[in-house]
Amino acid sequence: MAISPAPVIYLVEPFGGSVRRQNVNMPHVFWDDAVVTRGDGVFESILIRDGKPVNLDKHLDRFVRSAALMDLPEPGREYWVRATEEAVADYCRERGGEEGVEAKCVWTLSRGRETTGVPTAWLSVRPIPEEVYRQRERGVSVLTTSRGYTVTGKASWMRESAKTLNYAATMAALRWAKSEGADDVIYVDETGRVLEGATSSVIMVKKGGRLRTPAPGPGVMAGTTQAALFELASSEGWKCKAKDIYHGELLKAESVWLVSSTRIATRVKRLDGTKLPAPDNESEIRELIYRAVN
Repeated sequence: MAISPAPVIYLVEPFGGSVRRQNVNMPHVFWDDAVVTRGDGVFESILIRDGKPVNLDKHLDRFVRSAALMDLPEPGREYWVRATEEAVADYCRERGGEEGVEAKCVWTLSRGRETTGVPTAWLSVRPIPEEVYRQRERGVSVLTTSRGYTVTGKASWMRESAKTLNYAATMAALRWAKSEGADDVIYVDETGRVLEGATSSVIMVKKGGRLRTPAPGPGVMAGTTQAALFELASSEGWKCKAKDIYHGELLKAESVWLVSSTRIATRVKRLDGTKLPAPDNESEIRELIYRAVN
């Protein structure tokens, strides 16, 4: 069965070999690949705007860091950049040009086949889901929840700072939120400290031109969109800080946002059933975040 609209898929040789386009209707992952049997691998999701990858260097840095944390081979930066450029060029050409083209590019690096021990690597470029566009415009209703384990007491071998393919718990949390009438979740720890969204960084806007985000560390992955936002905002006079944030602070903030690569930004309009009114500077904040990713 043909996939519509068809994504563009490129295979990347993990040890610096060729990059080549893959027929989307032909299989390329074997039955004993660790990505299938164990979810053992890492990934990155990158926004494509007007035919160009956004925050490419930041994604490359995190991809390399994730691979190292998971004891995977170091991804050859030049090969992933070349594969991305070729895949995006194909995608745009098949849609009539770069102008106005927005898409999602996902890099995947798996530990590979058990029978060979050779990693498997590929990337895809595909349309952004309509739900993402709706959430950008309308905002989201969010529930807070724990991760299901004690963040401060996790074992030293856990690799939360790696962006891994083991997303079963994340998807379960999102399904739970939807079953409760919400759109997304924000994780908090046992003390009520805010961690991150299921697939996003949390941004809190406070009076006096202040932007706050939970400090990266146990339970909080450093976000590429958040980093780009703070770089731009700081240069324009905003007071930006990564620090501990607690649940009650979100309810008192001017506004709360979830930011991520493909969704860019969505305002939290309801938190645990409490309506968060739209702030007077909502359009200013939204425009600031969009300029940061551009």
